Amino acid sequence: MNNNKNGLSRREKLFCVYYSNACGTEQSAIYAGYTKNPYEKGCQLLSRSEIVKEIEKLSKARTSAFKSVVPAGFEKLAFSKITDAVSLLYMDSPSKKTIENLDLFNVSEIKKGKDGAMEIKFFDRAKALTMLLQLKDEKDSQSSLFDALNFGAMNLSDGDENDVQDIF
Repeated sequence: MNNNKNGLSRREKLFCVYYSNACGTEQSAIYAGYTKNPYEKGCQLLSRSEIVKEIEKLSKARTSAFKSVVPAGFEKLAFSKITDAVSLLYMDSPSKKTIENLDLFNVSEIKKGKDGAMEIKFFDRAKALTMLLQLKDEKDSQSSLFDALNFGAMNLSDGDENDVQDIF
């Protein structure tokens, strides 16, 4: 039964989602609900061009989303407050709900010793800032490469934009 506009069933679409998230052939088939011979079913699905196209589409979308999320994550690590983590240190016995409502994004590790003392380690803000700068430099160098190519093409064509379009 094909309920999606691309001709894939719900389970086939689920297989594509899990496979594009690097779950592997057998595990993706199991997660999608193919419990009988999941590896074989996964291999069969991967032999179909519409399945491969869907996986490629999902993988590209994931990569694109990842590229926008990574800088935001580094920015949050570099500039977020530590007040919730410090508050946690002073709580006697916080409930699960209380802990879930704390912003502990920048916490890398929490240890509670035998004596009841708590130790909280944070992600390195300097490394997060360094990574942000590297990402910015990479983005700037990519646009610089395009500008250089464009400049070279303009010079090759003696400034005639019509010739530049022929090159690209």
